Amino acid sequence: MQQLQIGTWAAQRSPLRILDVCYGLGYNTAAALESVLAAGDGRLQWLGLELDPTVPQAVVSSELIEEWSPPVQQMLRDLAQTGCHDSDRFQGQLLWGDARQTIQEAIAQNFQADAIFLDPFSPKRCPQLWTVEFLQLVARCLAPQGRLVTYCRAAAVRTALQLAGLQITNLPAPASAFAHRWSLGTIAAWEPLPPLSQAEQEHLHCRAAVPYRDPTLQDTAEVIRQRRDREQQQSKLESTSAWRRRWGLQAGNDS
Repeated sequence: MQQLQIGTWAAQRSPLRILDVCYGLGYNTAAALESVLAAGDGRLQWLGLELDPTVPQAVVSSELIEEWSPPVQQMLRDLAQTGCHDSDRFQGQLLWGDARQTIQEAIAQNFQADAIFLDPFSPKRCPQLWTVEFLQLVARCLAPQGRLVTYCRAAAVRTALQLAGLQITNLPAPASAFAHRWSLGTIAAWEPLPPLSQAEQEHLHCRAAVPYRDPTLQDTAEVIRQRRDREQQQSKLESTSAWRRRWGLQAGNDS
């Protein structure tokens, strides 16, 4: 999220619009709110998607919320307890339910985000929110000069973002951590972005890059995983293990 320079954007784009996919503990949104409030007259229009209302409700009832300033604490409480907040600086709405359906509500609202936080559980655990079809819907909510940011570096997800028409670049990790953590995530946009490294470009040409698919946006995680497994088995792309060996990389969450 720091890569997006939310505070600077808030001063330049008022209101700043953010879509938080898988709100969860609310950390990304809380950090963004602190940046907006620190940016003078910045205002934020916000839309969040979350499956389980008990997660944010538990956070605002615990000491975790004390990490944030009192105004942000109140905003987080309102979102968790009522699903909305409306003040001069922050207008927010939290949509409960399967993000594959609630993202369509965001599209119906013609919500165009300057920043999208894409933060589901990992592709292996929650493949239904990393499919080509779902990310195509998410991309429809990204403004022409907006940025999507995610912790995920998986080739399958990067391929899906490209199939949605987006350009991608990486969130680089420290050089000392390259062998086991060669990227901290992915940034996507409609506009041109700095190119991926040679290793990352080659990553998109091995079997790890076979994307998850969910044609009806209704399949279970297991069905989606099995569909991808079959496609990988039939693929003539290079094996992911061969790619790792060539670049001296350790196995990780990149397949």
